[in-house]
Amino acid sequence: MSEKNEIVARHLRKFDALTDQDIAESQPFWKPRRIKKGDFFNMQSMVCNDLGLVVKGIFRIYYRDPQTDRDKNLFFFSENQFVVSFRSFISRNPCWYFIEAMEDSEIVFISYKDLNGLYETNPNWGKFGRLLAELFFSYAQTRTEEFMFFSHEERYLRLLEEHPNIVERIPAYHISSYLGITNPSLSRIRKRVKR
Repeated sequence: MSEKNEIVARHLRKFDALTDQDIAESQPFWKPRRIKKGDFFNMQSMVCNDLGLVVKGIFRIYYRDPQTDRDKNLFFFSENQFVVSFRSFISRNPCWYFIEAMEDSEIVFISYKDLNGLYETNPNWGKFGRLLAELFFSYAQTRTEEFMFFSHEERYLRLLEEHPNIVERIPAYHISSYLGITNPSLSRIRKRVKR
């Protein structure tokens, strides 16, 4: 089995819906792709056509505010996570965000067309689609609830749990933007937390 196939199989086994046979059936549809730092998995105003699995690297999903021309980071995705603009992917409408590689990255991806072909021909893949939708709904709701119920420091600690090495991998201003705070505030939090 090729390295790409093993990476895909290892990750997909986490989804209870899929058997080894189901995973093997999907292997021809997964393609490897390298994305250089600063390049995009998907651009704003374009339909997101692929579901990616991050093998190596980190991506940010961000929105560029047309009034201020400032970026607002919404999500980070790193190793062993799916990366996609899920609303765009399922609705076939243009994406509202950019998805950018923050370091030289490697993914494996499957197209919307191929994934939907699996959904239509195999009930286990249909269940995978439901579980994937639940995962991305959970991401979105958790992000909203963090801003409502958690302090800046608690949000920072939760980010470190999700992406343990993120502070060493990306500039602090990206983390500040994600947390909705200033760089000096982030510095104070980091001194208190000392991670």
